[in-house]
This record gives sequence, structure tokens and C-alpha cells, in this order.
Amino acid sequence: MKKQILSLAVVAMLAFSLQSCGDKKETKSEEDLTLGNRVDSLTTDIEEVKDSAVIKAEDAAAKAKAASQNALEEAKDKTKKTAEDVENAAKKTANDVKDATKKGAEKVENAAKAAKDGTVKTAKDVNEALKK
Repeated sequence: MKKQILSLAVVAMLAFSLQSCGDKKETKSEEDLTLGNRVDSLTTDIEEVKDSAVIKAEDAAAKAKAASQNALEEAKDKTKKTAEDVENAAKKTANDVKDATKKGAEKVENAAKAAKDGTVKTAKDVNEALKK
């Protein structure tokens, strides 16, 4: 009799534990889904993929926009720097031409002075030679 009561208690405990495990969450297999549920599931999956693709495309567009703005700013900066470099080079060239012209004028002036002095000396020499 003890064995029967013990067996009955064990069976009751097993039944209770199986029932509590079964109440937690029932998952339906693919075969248990109806056609409508399958369509709804596929539609939901498609929407999720579409939303994910839209988000990825928007992120890529934002990155492309930022990259083009950066490239534009870099081009502006380089153009400005190049313009400044050209302006500085033009100023330097103008100053170099001015300095060279000034030096050339001084040389011409010195040559003219030397020619004048030479002419005066030659005229004096000729005068003295004529006096003799």
C-alpha cells in the first residue's frame, strides 16, 4: 500500500511539473501557423527589411552629403590659399622688377656720368693739345 501511495504521489508531482512547464510559453512550429499567419509574418519581415534598408540608405546619404561638404570646404580653402600664393608671387615679382629697374637705372646713370666725365676730360686734353 505504501508503494501505491508513493507511486501516486510521484505521478501527481510529474503531472504538476509537466503542466507548469507547458504553461510557460507555447511556441508554434511552422506547420502550426495558418496561411494568414504566414502572410502576416512575411509581411512583417518585409517591412522590417524595408525599414532597415531605408535607414541604411538615409545614413549613407547623410555620410555622402557630409563628405561632399568637406570636399567643398577643402576645395575652397585650397583655392583661397592658391589665390593668396599667386598674389604674393605677383607682389614679389613686381618688387623684383622694381629693384632690377632701379639698379639698371643707377648703372645707366653711372655710365652716363662716366661718359660725361670722360668727354670733359677728353675735351680738356684736346684743348691743352691745341694750346701747345
